[in-house]
Amino acid sequence: MVSTLLILLSILIVCQMIFQRSVLEQSTIWQTEFVIFSLIAATFLGAPYILLTRGHVNVDLLPLLLGHRARIVLALLASTLALAFCFAVFWNAVTWWHEAYATNRLTSSMWRARMWIPFLSLPVGMGILCLQYIADIWAIITGREMPFGLKPEDGL
Repeated sequence: MVSTLLILLSILIVCQMIFQRSVLEQSTIWQTEFVIFSLIAATFLGAPYILLTRGHVNVDLLPLLLGHRARIVLALLASTLALAFCFAVFWNAVTWWHEAYATNRLTSSMWRARMWIPFLSLPVGMGILCLQYIADIWAIITGREMPFGLKPEDGL
């Protein structure tokens, strides 16, 4: 919901920015940065939901060629590697966010937004994404979910 609201808010702000520049012939100060930060936040905060619903692009050729046990191994390997990557990004993002918070870093524009606020979406989004990968790995290990959404008898 937060990601959807951020995207809708970004659309409204872009429309307001166009109206302010074109009709009112006034300069814009904060709109561009706000839209950029909002869309980036929507991406990171929405990623765990996309993983949960399997909304990402998926090529099933290799899993369809493999047997059920090999699919399990492939799914666990892929999820573990993705979890390791997401955890590395999360770990660095926490450091990056804390540095911006501790030094009260501001944007260089006239808006002078506090950078820790938009930076917060990266560790929060990546942290939740790590938890979702852990849940996916657990679901595969316990047999609650079939890897790649394929039944054991599915194949080419």
